[in-house]
Amino acid sequence: MRTQKRFTPSVLTRFLRDGRGTGTYADYIPWHRVSRADPSSHGRSHLLIWRDRQRELLSDGEWTGLNFAALLPNVLDLTEQFPLHREDASNELSRWDIRTDDKSYPGTMSIAQMQGIRHPRLKEFDTEEIWTCTTDLLLVLGTNAGQKELLAVSIKQEPVKSLSDRAKQLLLLEKTYWQLRGVTWLLITPEEYQKSVGLTLRRTAPWGLADPVDRKSIAIAQQVARARPVHPYSDLIADLSDCFGGSSFQPHAQQAFWQAVWQGLIPIDLRRGWRPHLPLQFISSSAFLAQNPIAARRSACL
Repeated sequence: MRTQKRFTPSVLTRFLRDGRGTGTYADYIPWHRVSRADPSSHGRSHLLIWRDRQRELLSDGEWTGLNFAALLPNVLDLTEQFPLHREDASNELSRWDIRTDDKSYPGTMSIAQMQGIRHPRLKEFDTEEIWTCTTDLLLVLGTNAGQKELLAVSIKQEPVKSLSDRAKQLLLLEKTYWQLRGVTWLLITPEEYQKSVGLTLRRTAPWGLADPVDRKSIAIAQQVARARPVHPYSDLIADLSDCFGGSSFQPHAQQAFWQAVWQGLIPIDLRRGWRPHLPLQFISSSAFLAQNPIAARRSACL
């Protein structure tokens, strides 16, 4: 009979042994993974390739969150299932920037004690292990001053009012963890964005997250889209394919168009339906950014 895997102290020991939660860029290893060797998540898991690494997302919400993050032009790195230090430790930014101060910041155990809450633990027979809390997405952003900064994003698939008191406690612990490090923390729930926007990004992710096309193709996509503001989407892609050499270039046309959209170079209303006969609706750049809760720094209140 098939048994369901569950978290035990030995599982957490294996995570440490395997180097989970270490590395940067293409070498990063998520703390929780989409693997038969790991206990299953409550959501629907997804695996996708972006920027030379397989991303391991544990829910539809995390996939949508990654898509929103990918729209930001200044994302240098993105790590999913990022583990928080249990003990007091240095700022996580030091992984990416050696100029980061060497000050020690409170770990989750210290914060739980300060907040008067019980820190999560695992117990099996006579063995007990302290649970490692994680943040769903940790972004490394480049600033206008040439510096690096972190942005932590936690994602829930239900509104805050539907969460248990214990879930809210742990989210507050996570929020405090990042705030003490000077890092902005966002809580993204379905109330922070329109469902239709998330669906459009998920439908177009195969083109938006694909290997980048050349700048000339992006410029052509911008020009063609601007020249046909009220034409059906299917006509626009057909005309763009002709510009690239014919109908066989339709996949390239799709990539060029949607990558220009995802880069904000063709700002459109992302609430549009999937049907090819529907035209695009152009909006201002500020309105385009407002569709993205991460870009707008919208966060649910605990």
